[in-house]
Amino acid sequence: MKSKALIKVLTIALCLLASFFAATAQEPAKRQLIVPLGDGGFVGFRSETAWTDTKKVSPELQRVPAVLSSQALADDNRIIHRVLKDTGGRFIFGYDLWVEPNPTSRNFKIVVRPLDAQFEIKLRARNPSEGEPPQSEIISTFPRSTEPQTLDDGDAFSLDLLVNQNTGVKIVDVVKVAFDRSHLWDNNPRTLPRDFAVDAVELSVKDYRLLVNGNVVSVGKSTKSCAGTLLWFYVQDRGRFIFSLVPREGYEFQKVGIIEDNRIEFTVNGNHYEWLSGSPILPGGGIWNVWVLHDPNYTPLFGSETPPARKKDVFEKLDAAVVATNENAVRLRTPQQSTLSNKASTAGAQAITERPRVMIGGADRIENLWPKSP
Repeated sequence: MKSKALIKVLTIALCLLASFFAATAQEPAKRQLIVPLGDGGFVGFRSETAWTDTKKVSPELQRVPAVLSSQALADDNRIIHRVLKDTGGRFIFGYDLWVEPNPTSRNFKIVVRPLDAQFEIKLRARNPSEGEPPQSEIISTFPRSTEPQTLDDGDAFSLDLLVNQNTGVKIVDVVKVAFDRSHLWDNNPRTLPRDFAVDAVELSVKDYRLLVNGNVVSVGKSTKSCAGTLLWFYVQDRGRFIFSLVPREGYEFQKVGIIEDNRIEFTVNGNHYEWLSGSPILPGGGIWNVWVLHDPNYTPLFGSETPPARKKDVFEKLDAAVVATNENAVRLRTPQQSTLSNKASTAGAQAITERPRVMIGGADRIENLWPKSP
């Protein structure tokens, strides 16, 4: 049987004791194991937990126990031994998967078999030198082999391995075959393994306050944080400032600032800046040097249009109240002051409380923010 981009389901359910699953529900845990084949291609295994009947479960209970730990061990004759352990380390289920890849026709022939008896004996014997006592319980497996199935490159099928009739929870194995390892699953690039480097550490600012020379120039509230290996902010008439934990060759970063828990602080051209976050900027907190790149000629996308009207925050209202009080005091002392001068004073008060435009952002590559110096 052949099908393109189709999930083939082989369902063989086994009932376990009612005490099999823990009573406390957790978010489903998913972890894939990838086994390379000697004749080319790869097989990926991913265990999942699910309810046997989701229609009978309320949305609040759509959380099931986490999957057990599992292994996938390649053997001779195109056999892969697949086994699952419980939380106590006992092997509770296993099966064999026979896989024959055909690189010419770009497909795979698959047979699901009961766990090999000799392999089961080895598993149950354990290794006393490693403190693992022999296992007396028989490892559950499928009762018989399936008929051969032919899967195209990138196809998958699922197996119901363990079912608890009392709780209505089952463990499912999703098996996928592909000749290109990257095609096994739709991975988020952030979840793929990378070599660790300081440049890979992500900075994050959320619910910020920006001060220049001790004066608040911007306050930001949001449900999402501004994050990346580089952070930046722009202040009208002052330019853009880009922050990095490391110097970058070809770019004029200067080590003029520090990151201390939830604060970035630095001084450029005689002006002192503080960028405060509602949460730690680095996951582990602490005090760190930070490199700053000043881009005084940066032009934001919003151009020179008038910013939309917004409500004043507590600090703006306080500043306005102080200015209004001072104006009233001046008018009482100088009643001969003309209407024209009063209007000028009011305009001056508005100028005092008006804040410059501010933008913030994050990036994972400096090339996305600034062309490299020649």
